[in-house]
Amino acid sequence: MTDSVAWLSVIGISENGLAGIPAGARALISSAALVAGGKRHLELAGDLIRGRTLAWPSPPHDAIPALLAMRPKPVCVLSTGDPFHYGMGAVLARHIPPQEMRVFPAPSIFSLVAAHMGWALQNVVAVGLNGRPVGKIIPHLQPGARIIALSADETTPALLAALLNQRGFGNGRLTVFEHLGGLHERICSTDAASFSLENIARLNCMAIEIPDTAEIKAYAISLTPGLADDWFEHDGQMTKREVRAITLSALAPRRGELLWDIGLGAGSIAIEWLLSHPSSRAIGFEKNAERAARAARNAKALGVPQLVVLEGEAPAILAELELPDAIFIGGGAAAPGMIETCWSSLKPGGRLVINAISLETESLLLAAYKQYGGALIRIGVERADPVSASMTGWRPAMTVTQWSVTK
Repeated sequence: MTDSVAWLSVIGISENGLAGIPAGARALISSAALVAGGKRHLELAGDLIRGRTLAWPSPPHDAIPALLAMRPKPVCVLSTGDPFHYGMGAVLARHIPPQEMRVFPAPSIFSLVAAHMGWALQNVVAVGLNGRPVGKIIPHLQPGARIIALSADETTPALLAALLNQRGFGNGRLTVFEHLGGLHERICSTDAASFSLENIARLNCMAIEIPDTAEIKAYAISLTPGLADDWFEHDGQMTKREVRAITLSALAPRRGELLWDIGLGAGSIAIEWLLSHPSSRAIGFEKNAERAARAARNAKALGVPQLVVLEGEAPAILAELELPDAIFIGGGAAAPGMIETCWSSLKPGGRLVINAISLETESLLLAAYKQYGGALIRIGVERADPVSASMTGWRPAMTVTQWSVTK
């Protein structure tokens, strides 16, 4: 594709303004009939702009029709740093073929912070907290972790420091970068427990260092399924640790997949599904309002507030929803039409997993196993427990029958 059809120029601009823009990109700004960007971007490039300007509305993607209406006239979009790293580039690419764009990235804020800290960027966790709750960072709080977090505004550093303290990471080190690379650059470091920074600029980014100590390891979320039961607030109605690990193995989460968790309870299955990958999605269904609220609290506390919790009776509540890649039924499998509805709702290649503890539900699973195939197993767990002041014995938990099948 020749440059003649590339009517849209996407140019990264940093805090140093025009000084960081190459000559070719400068010429495109000057020749553009329309230059769009944030108010700050337009001010930084003001000396070059000859055409009309468009400051981003809220949300910025509302400006897409105005940009498309200019095609094929030359249009320039200004974006912070690398437009394809938490910038407008990906938004534009959903509407405009890449052949119609010329992109001039500048170093992203993540690259600038990593360079200042002396960190290898490939070993850093990059998190965008703009438009996202600070709790999204919780799963990344691991021993020895190095995290770069893009703030939503001037309140984010204090909120993050408070979260670290609450979660037992008060000795984590925070370095706050304001207007990095510009005339008003300021860099301040502090422990989360001692955080007292004031007058923080709205435009800021943070580097977070988590120590690698035995104490820290006790507060970090495990990277494999099967969190201890006391990580969850519950009333006893939850899939216990050992069974949960086996259940997650059968559900086999993969990148970007959607789970339906029916009979959500404390939310432990859906939460650990979401913890498996940042792109994972889950909808939980719970008829008990108190349990639904508890599951939502657990999701927030464990850093996956994106769990969608719907109150109501399944299978009726399942109608007109996005079809899932996997379904778990931890309660309510005996409801009329439940298994049939879930099977028909699954995408091809989808997994259905049902756990049962009653003989009545177990008989339904045996019938489903004969009809649809899959695997039928029984899970028995015994825990050591005192039986007298000096003696210990095995105390069995209720046996769980599990049916799993791939469509």
